[in-house]
Amino acid sequence: MIKKSNLFLKLLKPFKNIYFIILIVYIVWMVVFDANSWLIHSDLNDDIEALNSKIEFYNGEIENDKKEINTLNSTDGIEKYAREHYKMKKENEVVYIIEDADSLKIKKNE
Repeated sequence: MIKKSNLFLKLLKPFKNIYFIILIVYIVWMVVFDANSWLIHSDLNDDIEALNSKIEFYNGEIENDKKEINTLNSTDGIEKYAREHYKMKKENEVVYIIEDADSLKIKKNE
């Protein structure tokens, strides 16, 4: 019984020091409550990572669009794009569209 109380008193001894208490309060304040707290910084870092991934995605999309614009600069490119994407055809021409079984299943589910 005496050993337990001595251990308890030894554990409480630092809390009797006012500087130690002020240090603990300061650390808790800076980590949790301050405007520049660690919690806010971690949220902001997550936002920055998400924005950087969006930047990479859109840069890739811009490169793809630039390549497509370069192919559309010629009349052959415009004709090819219209035939592939809008299924346009020339006069007196018949166009057959052949689809895979997988693409038909996807269209039915939509």
